[in-house]
Amino acid sequence: MTESIGNSRQVPDAERRGRGPVAVIECFQEIPCNPCYEACKQGAILAFDDINSLPEIDFAKCNGCGRCISACPGLAIFVVDETWKDGLAVVRIPYEFIPLPCEGQKVYGIRRDGVELCEAKVVKVENTKRHDKTPVVWVEIPRALAMDVRHIRVGGTSLDRQDTW
Repeated sequence: MTESIGNSRQVPDAERRGRGPVAVIECFQEIPCNPCYEACKQGAILAFDDINSLPEIDFAKCNGCGRCISACPGLAIFVVDETWKDGLAVVRIPYEFIPLPCEGQKVYGIRRDGVELCEAKVVKVENTKRHDKTPVVWVEIPRALAMDVRHIRVGGTSLDRQDTW
């Protein structure tokens, strides 16, 4: 049920991702931190033996509610839904930049290293008091990129430049 990438990133396997939304935690810092554990009402984020440990998730318990996304001060939690629509996925991303995109807006999905991967469509923006000043942006992208898109660029693009490929 879990695939491991490197030493510090657990991701749900393809079978689990195929059952609906699920959280992906990409925390790399062993620091005293556990807001994700406190936020998870499903018990999917496991209790920490040591407050400095990296979070671990029980993907069988995760329902993809996303309460953990805005709770993470490191912006290291995403929810991936590969069952969104035919050929498309939604990735929910913590977003603390201005301007905040609007529903229906075209943006660019980028991977962890800042390289633009695709055009994306904002399908929802959550920005309530519960989100504690960390809005969550839902972006629709090609399903094949669901485990790669981890941020967005609002406005401007380098996708048309030859030197990015």
